[in-house]
Amino acid sequence: MIPAAFDYEVAESADHAIALLAQHGDDAKLLAGGHSLIPMMRYRLATPSVLVDVGRLDGLRYIRTGNGTVSIGALTRHSELEHSAELAEACPMLASVAALVGDPAVRHRGTLGGTLAHADPASDLPAAVLALGGTIVAQGPGGSREVAAGDFFTGYFESVLADDEMITEVRVPAGTGGWNYQKFNRRAQDWAIVGVAVAGGGSGVSLVNMGSTPVRASGVEAAVAGGASAAEAAAVAADGLEPPEDLNADAEYRSHLARVLTERALNAAGVA
Repeated sequence: MIPAAFDYEVAESADHAIALLAQHGDDAKLLAGGHSLIPMMRYRLATPSVLVDVGRLDGLRYIRTGNGTVSIGALTRHSELEHSAELAEACPMLASVAALVGDPAVRHRGTLGGTLAHADPASDLPAAVLALGGTIVAQGPGGSREVAAGDFFTGYFESVLADDEMITEVRVPAGTGGWNYQKFNRRAQDWAIVGVAVAGGGSGVSLVNMGSTPVRASGVEAAVAGGASAAEAAAVAADGLEPPEDLNADAEYRSHLARVLTERALNAAGVA
């Protein structure tokens, strides 16, 4: 299908991009890698009248470590996360999860900030940032604010980002202990039918495609903190959740997968 007509603006800086968003309101969308937005526009699930291209803002492409924190520019691409020796040492789970996103074409264009802003509950990296206890820096006309990943996602493809804000940086703790990511899909490049991210030896656990947002598995975390075994903690992984139903799986199957994958991830992260 052909997208609806739109105007195109190239942002020269983050401030310029925000000014353009403020000028055009909710009729404008930011364009970074484009792997999520452009297909939605082709199917007319999104019909912005203005695209603001931020893909050339190289100042928002970086990975920096210091003071126990890894700071990542919003326009850092998945392939850069995947191949960064600095990230592999400081926060290996994030580098490992990035390597599982889509296929090489997606990883060479898709950006961390774009993935988080898209807020797809079936996406890998949002769940990883959530399990790691990361924070997201959003900049708007009034300045910047830092939002905990647990407060960032509000619904299906929805977040706390205002129409005139953009993500500029993502921060995660360095050296987060035992970790693992489990993903069940039919083909390597597919979205996860269910995924599980475990960080900090089980102190942070999040689920992919088990609700309308990336889900923090608080029951599993509490069980691990209370000394439960991996099997005991994993048994409550799906409790209180409402998994989606689609052509790939019904709610019962997704709940079963969540328990199985959580036990595997906890074992791999060092929970006996």
